[in-house]
Amino acid sequence: MAGSRAEKKEQTRQALLDTTIDLVDDRSFGSISLREVARGAGIVPTAFYRHFASMEDLGVTLVEDAMRVLRGALREARRDLAGRGMPTARDSLAILLKKVRSDERQFRFLVREQHGGVAEVRRAIGTELRLLSRELAIDLARTPALVSWEADDLELAADLIVTIMMTAVAELLDGDGRDSTERALVTRTEKQLIMVFLGMAQWRPAP
Repeated sequence: MAGSRAEKKEQTRQALLDTTIDLVDDRSFGSISLREVARGAGIVPTAFYRHFASMEDLGVTLVEDAMRVLRGALREARRDLAGRGMPTARDSLAILLKKVRSDERQFRFLVREQHGGVAEVRRAIGTELRLLSRELAIDLARTPALVSWEADDLELAADLIVTIMMTAVAELLDGDGRDSTERALVTRTEKQLIMVFLGMAQWRPAP
């Protein structure tokens, strides 16, 4: 009985998350009400607080879930490519865009709310992007050409790469859906990443 209660609670919690993602597909998170979310999940508004402390808490959970999936996918790709060194720009971009297409609504939420009006959600996205940059910086530190780099410089380079990729995500989601448009976006973003990598190869930290 206890197990079934726990399962039902988890199902309701997931229903709240799924309902919210549905609601924010073409709206901002700040415009969604707790009552709407509860109704969509089939519960009374007061029961919402058994699962989340507030709407902001629910939004932060959505951010963490979406970014955890992305970090896991990129981490797996890095393991698969370990025998060939760092992933190329094309490899990294292909992994990211494939993930965006499979979880488009979650990424649309991230892109929209990265500069949105709900401070807690905005800060959570910033925190998750910094975690992504730090993981990438650790990978960069293992590259022979970068072993002499300071940690701050590695994180700066990683931040630049992540920013380019997130800009590509935003443009992909805002595009017209045509293959030619997506190919042009991928080509341009790949060039941007290659330019960063080439610049990194020439960079020499200040003495």
